[in-house]
Amino acid sequence: MKKIITIAFMSILTLSGCSLLGEVNSSLEYADNATGYVSTVKEFANEVPALSQDAATDTEARENLEKELQLMKTEIEEFNATEPPQIAESIHEKIVSSNQQLSDGIDLYLNNIENGQFDPEALENSEIMKSIENITSLANQIEELGN
Repeated sequence: MKKIITIAFMSILTLSGCSLLGEVNSSLEYADNATGYVSTVKEFANEVPALSQDAATDTEARENLEKELQLMKTEIEEFNATEPPQIAESIHEKIVSSNQQLSDGIDLYLNNIENGQFDPEALENSEIMKSIENITSLANQIEELGN
């Protein structure tokens, strides 16, 4: 009887250990994915203002700007579809919320370009840049997931 109880106890420990290990791996994977996404957002924030300035006088630069804005929207959608581990749900919700604002800002900016109301200065004060600040400010919390 002791053997059966011991085997059962060991089995439970092993299964719970596997579950815990799976959660840790999931958290690390999510942290890596989220860190990569934040890096992409930072790159976007660094490149888009210059593209916007060039787009004011250059049709090809304007097309490149539109392409970059569309690519960022794709990145947003892909990240939002990520399934976070339980420990990261709160951070993920914050990023998704900021992503929605970022996506809305990109849509507005694209519509302005389409309607000929292109203003490179408007980008600096737009919802786009505010949302990027929100997303990048979460980088420290994301890094803590990986530790």
